[in-house]
Amino acid sequence: MKIGIKGIRRVSATATVALTAGAVMAGGAFATTAQAATPPTPKIVAKGGFVMNNGTGKTLFTKAADTRRSTGSTTKIMTARVVLAQKGLNLDSKVTVQKAYSDYIVSKGASSARLIVGDKVSVRQLLYGLMLPSGCDAAYALADKFGSGSTRAARVKSFIGKMNSTAKTLGLKNTHFDSFDGIGNGSNYSTPRDLTKLASSAMKYSTFRTVVKTKSTKQKVTTKSGGYRYMSWANTNKLLGTYSGAIGVKTGSGPTAKYCLVFAATRKGKTVIGTVLTSTSEANRTADAKKLMDYGFKK
Repeated sequence: MKIGIKGIRRVSATATVALTAGAVMAGGAFATTAQAATPPTPKIVAKGGFVMNNGTGKTLFTKAADTRRSTGSTTKIMTARVVLAQKGLNLDSKVTVQKAYSDYIVSKGASSARLIVGDKVSVRQLLYGLMLPSGCDAAYALADKFGSGSTRAARVKSFIGKMNSTAKTLGLKNTHFDSFDGIGNGSNYSTPRDLTKLASSAMKYSTFRTVVKTKSTKQKVTTKSGGYRYMSWANTNKLLGTYSGAIGVKTGSGPTAKYCLVFAATRKGKTVIGTVLTSTSEANRTADAKKLMDYGFKK
């Protein structure tokens, strides 16, 4: 019996050692798995990038996030933000399309909502024309309506002033606007971090959220003769419908700006929002944004 007991004890001791060794090995395996779970930092083509958790404001990715760069039509996020912040705003109030708006488009070779002189278009419709096809004519119309002054030039200057004062209020220290649409005169700039903060602020407006997540729309407007026509606009943001959870926000491009994109997506209750500036092509800015959102959702 004694020999049997000793044998049992010896076996138990051996089993304990084996179990302990196994636990150590398992612990090592768990540690390795945990390390592997940390996603590698993505590499993007764009010269600048920033991503944050929209709910918490936590920074998830940065690349030259505070370097000032030309913003192209991502400027129009601020155009919309200023309009939506107007006290007593009536989204259904009508604006008559002026010849100056179409002349401006032609002179600048700018992106257009194809507004027709004499048509009466609502403020809400102008926001769609601004954000989907990136209409610089729509931007001009909004600046003309919501700026103050006795002349169109004065009203436009006033509106751009509101854009800059809003930037200051939002704490966007590396942002300045000298245009209502991004076709600037050398003093239109922002950073990936600032543009992301701006977009996050704009997304607090339900109208803005509704507009920027719309892939395409058909809007009925009143013509000069009192009849009506339909305007069809498609969103330049290719993430909508191609990236799961995409909810906006705005594309931008230009000779200096190259290709820009402010983007946002929501998955399982988590919203990531960010910006890429100065990418090399439309395809690359979209790919950059997808990489950054994928990374943001894993963080």
